Amino acid sequence: MFYLSVKNHNSVWRDFLLWSKTYTDMLTKDIFNDTETAFAIKSDADLEKAYWLFSIIKSEPLVKLGTAVTNFALKYHLPVEGIIRTTVFEHFCGGIDEQDAMRIVEKLYSKGVYSILDYSVEGAQNEESFDQTYRKTLDLIKLASKRKEIPFSVFKPTGMGSYEIYKKVSQGDPLDAAEQQAWDRIRQRYYNLMKAAKDYNVPVMVDAEEYAMQKAVDDLMEELMREFNRDKVFVITTLQMYRKDRLPYLREMLDRAKTEGYKIGIKFVRGAYMEKERERAKRKGYPSPICETKEKTDENYNNAIRLMMDNVEHGLIYNGTHNEDSSILMAQLIDEKGYKRNDPRLWFGQLYGMSDHITFNLAKRGFNTSKYIPFGPVKYVMPYLIRRAEENTSVAGQTHRELELLEKERKRRKLD
Repeated sequence: MFYLSVKNHNSVWRDFLLWSKTYTDMLTKDIFNDTETAFAIKSDADLEKAYWLFSIIKSEPLVKLGTAVTNFALKYHLPVEGIIRTTVFEHFCGGIDEQDAMRIVEKLYSKGVYSILDYSVEGAQNEESFDQTYRKTLDLIKLASKRKEIPFSVFKPTGMGSYEIYKKVSQGDPLDAAEQQAWDRIRQRYYNLMKAAKDYNVPVMVDAEEYAMQKAVDDLMEELMREFNRDKVFVITTLQMYRKDRLPYLREMLDRAKTEGYKIGIKFVRGAYMEKERERAKRKGYPSPICETKEKTDENYNNAIRLMMDNVEHGLIYNGTHNEDSSILMAQLIDEKGYKRNDPRLWFGQLYGMSDHITFNLAKRGFNTSKYIPFGPVKYVMPYLIRRAEENTSVAGQTHRELELLEKERKRRKLD
């Protein structure tokens, strides 16, 4: 009996060591240092171009100068689109249309990375433009239903309606007859898209926007989740965790969903309008909605991930971050709680052209990972590209990390 006990003990111990090697030991931030995996789909020329691009982006004066020159050139129809397309556009965007972007989609999928096509045209704020964006989003939902590489669709609230209408609704201001009709059209576009999401079995994410207009979006998204997210998540809202109120709001939303019997889909991001929000709050004389420190934002973000990971049965989590700590936190929680790494309710995502060391290394280890792939005509995607350049400039540590990893891979390939 003693022999059998030892034998069984050894078997259990071997199983534990195998589990430990497969899961626990691998899941530290060290996995993100694997540059061979991170840049596997980049040719030597792609790698050199990326290194050159981030070297420029790290300089705030150069970014400001480049932005001014580019805006001037586009305004006066100077022939610069070719230069933009082969540099910053090619790095951060999938192409000028969805057909163009499919080559990137297939390339990413060869390494186990999914794609989310993001129609990033920021056109005029008029009904014709809103209808065009609505039709394009509907087409993308239909496309995603036919392509295993594309698990979600996405749209931006201001692509479906006027910022000013959202703002007035958020503030509870009365709408005149024309404004009420505009708001009704916004609501109808959302409803039609979420119905299509369910009909075509393609969940749809809605991005977050500025504080002044976000409450209208929040309320509408909860209304749609209540209707469409009964058995499965088709409607996914976005929470910007640099806002002080987002963690309490998440708790309240989760409680309402449990009480009323529906699920919540949440995409978590840190936020993209920090300086603008602080400046507006100061100008208007109200308390800033933004956390005072990055550390507090990180704490909010990670606590939100923990809360949703404790309530996976009530929703879907899309961890949309370039932060290594938040990425490894959720990956570790997935393993600790015994969920499959490819559980369809658990997702990671980064923007195309950024944080490949997170995306590809998580994908290699079996987690659901995706890239947001913006696309559209070059001149109409420029506002998006300018934000990406400014974001990388303002977050100095992120740009430094990109350069560090690119340099490491250049040395591994002996490109120095």
